[in-house]
Amino acid sequence: MNSDSTLIVAFCCEHCAYAAADLAGGLRMQYPSGIRIVMLPCTGKADPLLLLRTFEEGADGIMVAG
Repeated sequence: MNSDSTLIVAFCCEHCAYAAADLAGGLRMQYPSGIRIVMLPCTGKADPLLLLRTFEEGADGIMVAG
């Protein structure tokens, strides 16, 4: 598997990690195209079944950032 086809789904807290990703976008910082960012109200309440479903849908990896 090459890095071009790798899909990483990042579940980010809207107040912390998502705000940081938004700031990085505003600063025109680049990140790999295989990363998808999903905003959650709070990552502490992320449902484990949602995370497992992400793998079932084809993600190669997940990241939970609060």
